[in-house]
Amino acid sequence: MNLKDRIAGYPNFPKKGILFRDFSPILKDPSALSYVADEFARYFHPKDIDVFAGIESRGFILACVLATRYNKGMVMIRKAGKLPGKTAKLSYTIEYGKDAMEIQNDILEAGQRVLICDDLLATGGTAKASAKLIEKVGGKITGFAFIIELTELNGIKGISGYDCKALVKY
Repeated sequence: MNLKDRIAGYPNFPKKGILFRDFSPILKDPSALSYVADEFARYFHPKDIDVFAGIESRGFILACVLATRYNKGMVMIRKAGKLPGKTAKLSYTIEYGKDAMEIQNDILEAGQRVLICDDLLATGGTAKASAKLIEKVGGKITGFAFIIELTELNGIKGISGYDCKALVKY
């Protein structure tokens, strides 16, 4: 299946000069969504993963799909101020500004193996911050699952050393 045919492009979103790659059309196509889950299931072995972490907000979708496929749990990495209870917070730079992410301090058990999921890898800032947060609260990174990688932004370099899989590369 060619997933590129199901990914939409929106120029100048969320700001001028950015070409936003939108995987939403995959979500409405059951065969494409199943294909995505199958491809990651072929790449990442279930015995190496205890829980999936979704990065706000589109990563939540992928993490839930994979958690269901693998019969595992899912946790959220959210923008600052969106999670209840005590959280670990990290500020970082993204391709068009700055942001901060949080995870609940007690959401993982020490040593749990976590596969981090997001729709897109651009500069790697969000992915790297997410890995640091998971490690900060005691988790161990199994790898990263992305639907899309923007290779010209070289985000993979920021998360080198981790096992990464992107299904579509631009």
